[in-house]
Amino acid sequence: MNSVRKMKNGARLGTGVYPKQQLNFQNVYADFLHSLSKDTGSATTFLGVARHESADGKKKIKYLVMETYEKHSNKVLKKICSETKRKYKLNHVVIIHALGKFKPGDPVVFVGVSSPRRDASFKGLREAVERYKKEPALFKQEIYTNGTSKWIG
Repeated sequence: MNSVRKMKNGARLGTGVYPKQQLNFQNVYADFLHSLSKDTGSATTFLGVARHESADGKKKIKYLVMETYEKHSNKVLKKICSETKRKYKLNHVVIIHALGKFKPGDPVVFVGVSSPRRDASFKGLREAVERYKKEPALFKQEIYTNGTSKWIG
């Protein structure tokens, strides 16, 4: 099944990175559910949101900025989906990552996996999430309430 989704303006989009203003994560989730095939027994999802504090817990985050090398990231995200789908015999894998400025609590990334069985779905989701955190050229800058900032990734 193709990993195609709709943007806010109705245009279709698939696995990849998109400007925040083009995405509506409620619609992305609804479209994922609508894409399930009749042999699906498990649909698992992950929604990554902007944190309110740094990883070490020492600084409060005012907002974060996500940037990327779009062509590279899109290619890598599609590869992750393809390889994960094949490895776990999944029906569908999609990764949709937003770019731009995010306040704490704002959604940043959606990962959806479906399969005939839950074990494969859980394993595939975990691998897709762990790989998207490491492999594509995604860069995150945390801007802290104390006026400092840090690039991560």
